[in-house]
Amino acid sequence: MTDSALPAQPARRDPAWAGRVFWMLAGAVILWPLLVVAEFKPWVLLSEDSLRPTLRFLADFFPPRLDAEFLGLVARETWRTVAIATAGLALALLLAIPLALAAVRTLSLSALAGRMARLPWVLRWIVRAVLVVLRSVPELIWALVFVRVVGLGPTAGVLAIALTYAGMLGKVYAEILESGDGQAATALMRNGAGRLQAFLYGLLPQNAAELTSYTVYRWECAIRSSAVLGFVGAGGLGQQMDNSMKMFSGSEVATLLLVFVALVALTDRLSAFLRRVLA
Repeated sequence: MTDSALPAQPARRDPAWAGRVFWMLAGAVILWPLLVVAEFKPWVLLSEDSLRPTLRFLADFFPPRLDAEFLGLVARETWRTVAIATAGLALALLLAIPLALAAVRTLSLSALAGRMARLPWVLRWIVRAVLVVLRSVPELIWALVFVRVVGLGPTAGVLAIALTYAGMLGKVYAEILESGDGQAATALMRNGAGRLQAFLYGLLPQNAAELTSYTVYRWECAIRSSAVLGFVGAGGLGQQMDNSMKMFSGSEVATLLLVFVALVALTDRLSAFLRRVLA
């Protein structure tokens, strides 16, 4: 057997170890001052002043409250949480779809000749700026604003989700449509079709699965957000959990946490199923 036919000996050490160690050290050097600025002190959780009340509060979680009256209240708040998320996403779609279509360069008639005209270019970037503003403000901040405007209740949560998710959906929709093959839409517009026709028959068919998948995922996120928004008075499971925590009722908090975990798990399974069906 010749030397060339002999099996190669395995490397005794990673040939890229020096680069890996360097980047790990560089990451630690960058991360350490950020942790100092953020005053990240996890050991405080183990101090006696923090550990004793925490253990006492957690001991109140058992057993969870499971009487019929409270479970009926939880069922109503769970349904309200889902309703807030669904209504908020529906309003977000009403804003996101036209804004996304206005932001897509492929659907610009003036761009067919090459460079986009000045006015459509300015309008396109104004629309993109609006999407940036909408998604840059977290839904929790919008909820605080709307609670002051419309008062406590689900309306504030619906409006908060609608504005923030309109910015998220509009941005991602526009990017999905622009990243796809725009030749069919361009050909339709060159032959006299309008922008809406070019979208419906040129862009939508090839991007429908990805658009649907992202929309279903955002609905799942909206359900999580609607529960969090309850802590600022927007209704749903979050508001009930806030009330229970203020009353130091650990048994009620345990029940609400179990229901919320089950709701998120069910939503995750449902969204995965819909993505498989619609893909």
